[in-house]
Amino acid sequence: MRDGAAVHPGAWWLWALGLGAAATRTTNPLLLALLVAVCAYVVTARRPHAPWSRSYGAFVQLALAVIAVRLVLTAVFGSGVPGTHVLLTLPEVPLPDWAQGIRLGGEVTAEGLAHALYQAMRLAALLICVGAANALANPSRLLKALPGALYETGVAVVVALTFAPHLVADVRRLRAARRLRGRPDRGVRGLLQVGLPVLEGALERSVALAAAMDARGYGRTARVPAAVRRTTASLTLAGLLGVCAGTYGMLTAVGGAYGVPVLLAGVAAALAGLWLGGRRSPRTRYRPDRWNLRSALVAASGAAVAALLALAGVRDPAALNPGVVPPAAPALPLWPAAAVLLGLLPAFVTPSPDRPASARPASVRPASARPVSAEEAP
Repeated sequence: MRDGAAVHPGAWWLWALGLGAAATRTTNPLLLALLVAVCAYVVTARRPHAPWSRSYGAFVQLALAVIAVRLVLTAVFGSGVPGTHVLLTLPEVPLPDWAQGIRLGGEVTAEGLAHALYQAMRLAALLICVGAANALANPSRLLKALPGALYETGVAVVVALTFAPHLVADVRRLRAARRLRGRPDRGVRGLLQVGLPVLEGALERSVALAAAMDARGYGRTARVPAAVRRTTASLTLAGLLGVCAGTYGMLTAVGGAYGVPVLLAGVAAALAGLWLGGRRSPRTRYRPDRWNLRSALVAASGAAVAALLALAGVRDPAALNPGVVPPAAPALPLWPAAAVLLGLLPAFVTPSPDRPASARPASVRPASARPVSAEEAP
């Protein structure tokens, strides 16, 4: 893929965070399912052929596990949602007086399970959005795009994000090897015998990464004047306080007048502090990623979905957060659903991922090759 046509890795994360923010604004299972379908389509269409992009399935499995665990806990401990439609009755364990308000077993109602399902689907959609960003954005390119002040933090985050893809790849490789040898790869025994080699590979990878970082001078800093260090710390602290106060003002009714100005001032101070803090981290970038039109469209699509879902939550909260008492089938609101479909824009404005080199037919001859004459032959 040409560098000018590549999408900035930060754009993929902004797109995914926009969809995740939209998922936190609703508990409508139809809208959440539509968000998950949008993420799945974009990941399927634009996921590159790389080891770090294969972890999307693990995030999906984690999301399904979250839903299952939430439903089981609700059935065992209850949800606190009043309901009259009893689905089944579990054996109830009597608890002492000091544990009043908590039950173990008893009646499982349709209203309680529906409420738990809606809440779990919201968390599952958020996890799937993070998995989509992890599968679409190259971690090394994302690290290269970070400002110098956040370089050390970015390294830690990138190492943490790339651990999951490598772990999934190691598990698949070891399970395939055990199947070829005719050994069990499922169950408790297979898990125990696969877990030790995976742990050993993770430790070896950690040691190799530490050696590579030490050889490249990781952690070195440049000397800057004391006045610059104090100014950097003051701007960063003031920026963080401004962002917190502005966000609080935007979330409360009494702070609507000062929320936006204080938030903008805090962001400006934080950016100035990051710019000054970058002087302590002298490093160069080889072929840095440029923010092009495609990257702007990808980021804007996620931001548009988040903004429109937030607006829909203010205008019609009942459609985005359907009630469960009495139980009723949720309805799909039309214009919020159309807003969610804006998240499909990256699948059409970004270039398709490159085909791996191994997929190229061996019989294809490069264009620069020409037949060798008898005089040139040895």
